[in-house]
Amino acid sequence: MTTLRPPSLPPGVRRPANQPGPAPRSPAEHLEPRRGPVRPRNLKERQPAKKLGPQMRALNAFFTCLAVLLAVLGMFLVGFDREVDRAGPLREAKTIVVPEREGAQDIARRLEEGGIIASAHVFVAHYLVRSALSTNDKQKFHLKSGEYQFSPGTSIREVTDAIGKGREITFSITIPEGLTSWQIVERLKADQGLSGDVTRMPAEGTLMPDTYRVPKGMSRMAVIVMMRAEQQKFIEKIWAQRNASVPVRSPEEAVILASIIEKETGKRDERERVAAVFVNRLRKNMRLQSDPTILYGLAGGQVQWGKPITRTDINSRTPHNTYVISALPPSPICNPGRAALSATLRPAQTNEIYFVADGQGGHIFSETLKDHNTAVSNWRKTEKDIRARQAERQAQAQSAKQAQQVQSAQPDPVQQVPAQVLASELNEDATPAGQAATATPPAKGRPRRN
Repeated sequence: MTTLRPPSLPPGVRRPANQPGPAPRSPAEHLEPRRGPVRPRNLKERQPAKKLGPQMRALNAFFTCLAVLLAVLGMFLVGFDREVDRAGPLREAKTIVVPEREGAQDIARRLEEGGIIASAHVFVAHYLVRSALSTNDKQKFHLKSGEYQFSPGTSIREVTDAIGKGREITFSITIPEGLTSWQIVERLKADQGLSGDVTRMPAEGTLMPDTYRVPKGMSRMAVIVMMRAEQQKFIEKIWAQRNASVPVRSPEEAVILASIIEKETGKRDERERVAAVFVNRLRKNMRLQSDPTILYGLAGGQVQWGKPITRTDINSRTPHNTYVISALPPSPICNPGRAALSATLRPAQTNEIYFVADGQGGHIFSETLKDHNTAVSNWRKTEKDIRARQAERQAQAQSAKQAQQVQSAQPDPVQQVPAQVLASELNEDATPAGQAATATPPAKGRPRRN
């Protein structure tokens, strides 16, 4: 069997690797083949491109425009975000007041005129975006009135945050424990950092004494509402943790008793013992016999604490005088603080039913009347010594005051006038130099110059 072989190639000519079939017979045929190339196997024919219909062309144009718009919008948002975060033109710290019910455009104009922001339009746009993104109706982003202080270089975002979140200028208001509601209102009226008037006097014992941080310009009634809410919240908390054996039937009675304890002692380590004395008296159906209730019964909210109490005052039949009435008064006598309220509902566990002042700011507690009478006798001696020292100090102060008045009433000392000047005024010869100068009495009707 004869095997057919492809013809050999001329010298120097190689068969192409991708060209099947017989090799060219000559170099000329290799360069210019007379036979067409054989079609490769498994080669798919190329189909002509299909033309898009009008709908597809419109959809393609739409998406192209949308992509361009999104790109432009993205570039705008990046630039807007940079403008919002850019440092503002303010060079020194400045305070500005935002009045109530002022719109965003008016606030923006006020900020721009004050040199706090560079562009009112950017501020308004940023505020509208923030307001639109706050979907929660209860926490809707709004610009709030008040007095705000901005530091140099504050950006528009920081300004918007401060006004929108109400970060106003704040200051402290301190209300001490043991003041009556009338006294607290008078303090609020005297505070120039607050605004508005007190339209309704708060009930006695409903305000929580404390130090509060409030925005400048806050209304006085708003401060009272805040103090009332703070007291109510604290009462609910400690009432749930009270000692059930304490003979008070309601939170209102607890406040009444706490107000008496507040005025009886100012020492922190004595409140529980004073509370125990009054609780033991209530359990024994004894009268509380608290001196502060006498003063409050006579003067009400305008009471002067520390005023001396007379026998007539003790016997005065007022609704709050616990020397006359049994059990608790009908209302508190002051606004007690947290310590007194806590001590009332969790008093010390003692059998003491008496206490008297020890003359050093504290008290001596007793379980029996005999011990109490001894303590009272000692206190009266101490009180007598204290009054004697006070009288002595007052006498010394009075003497010093009178001496000062006498000294100020004395005429100025007569100045020494040279004899030559005196003689010339009197038309007399001056005393010769070196001799003692003796002033000659002035002539009648002619005053002497001192």
